[in-house]
Amino acid sequence: MHSTVALCLGLLTNLAQGASFNKHAALVDCLTGSSTAVDEVGSDDYDRDVTPFNERLAFTPAAIAVPTTVEQIQSAVACGSTLGYKVSAKCGGHSYASLGLGGEDGHLIIELDRMNEVKLDTETNIATAQSGTRLGHLAAELFAQGNRAISHGTCPGVGISGHVLHGGFGMSSHTRGLALDWVRGMEVLLANGTLINASKTENKDVYWGLMGAGSNFGIVTKYELDTFEPPANVTWFVASVPLKQNTTVAALEALEDYALNTMPAELNMRLYATRQFTQLEGTYQGNKTDLEAALKPLLDKMGGRLATSQTTTWIGGLEHFATVKLNQTYPYTQIPENFYGTSLELMGLHGEPAKNFANYWFNVAKNETAHWYLQMDIHGGKNSAVWKADPDLTSYAHRDKLYILQFYMATDDTPQKGIDFVNGWKSATTSAMTAADWGMYFNYPDTQLDRAKAQEMYWGKNLPRLQKLKAELDPNELFYYPVSVSPEKAPELL
Repeated sequence: MHSTVALCLGLLTNLAQGASFNKHAALVDCLTGSSTAVDEVGSDDYDRDVTPFNERLAFTPAAIAVPTTVEQIQSAVACGSTLGYKVSAKCGGHSYASLGLGGEDGHLIIELDRMNEVKLDTETNIATAQSGTRLGHLAAELFAQGNRAISHGTCPGVGISGHVLHGGFGMSSHTRGLALDWVRGMEVLLANGTLINASKTENKDVYWGLMGAGSNFGIVTKYELDTFEPPANVTWFVASVPLKQNTTVAALEALEDYALNTMPAELNMRLYATRQFTQLEGTYQGNKTDLEAALKPLLDKMGGRLATSQTTTWIGGLEHFATVKLNQTYPYTQIPENFYGTSLELMGLHGEPAKNFANYWFNVAKNETAHWYLQMDIHGGKNSAVWKADPDLTSYAHRDKLYILQFYMATDDTPQKGIDFVNGWKSATTSAMTAADWGMYFNYPDTQLDRAKAQEMYWGKNLPRLQKLKAELDPNELFYYPVSVSPEKAPELL
């Protein structure tokens, strides 16, 4: 591989000395010279790979390299680096800000989804997964190979890399923690072309940075994962909560008290609201009788009722929330949406902030006829596995928060309307909070944040250490996107 790259880079040097040097042509020549496939513009593969999840944010890459080996990833990154291109790894392509496509035009995209092998060692119950694996495929393979699982999100087409490297919350996180809590180690390609292993015991600083801000420091090629035996029974449920403006603050405060002090570890739940309805939904790792007993004290206080529930298998529970086929691999056809979204991670929602949140909900949101939804996941609490994990082991900055909120509005041809609506609700909620009370979740990226504010919101107190690590590993920002971690400035430049 090294001789191929050297030959290719030698060719680039010769081309650069010619009057007719074409940077893009040189990139394609370098990629093909290193035996890395490149999506041909206009082909079915190109159209699939370039289609964004958020169609409001379509970008044109310099090229899409499609490696099938680690050596081809190395070669492709070397080509991009030598020719001065920013390089973006893309796994699932579900970024709300199209960050897998660079978040802007002109990046070299490393499309990883052809690299999706999952292997479970049934003696150790440790799994390895290539970095282009989608969550549904990971879940299906772990279960099929040995009745094992990790904690992860609900959308089967989401890629493991973007999800795990920035947290990875899902419908088993209250019981089993974040997806990143199951990562033993990684094989990662750094900006200088070095391939290293990073774990809790090897290259520990790199492991720390990758686990929470991973897209900034390199391209992970393989994950080593601890696994658990999933429960035999999972009960999914929906509880109707017919809130009114004058009852919502009390209901939110009852929910907060329950989440903090009473909610059993086996229960995973979120509040979900649209203009038409409000409900609690989730899964209980156990049977319906135990679910009903767990929910009763909360529903009594909130005026809710259990509307429907069903006990099924672990895979059945995943399929319920997936809404589509669970086992997703290449070729994967993106179903795009046109929307604006943002997030909050909150220490709680009571008192004046809860009142402001409820007033916007009923006075503004309930009168908005465009499609919107609010999702408030219970992230923490005394029985939450998220809270029980060591907060210093990873760079995920908001482990201390009780809730993750997602605000979403379809935008179609009126993006500013959606932006104003969503940000109005977010601002109303946080206006009476201190800076320590809230942050934001990178896996729901906000396209309206500038780089400085985004770094503050996503990485909080961990930002200085992350910036120092960026300066050490990628000072020239090969792995750049519009809200990426900026490298720490040298003292003489301050």
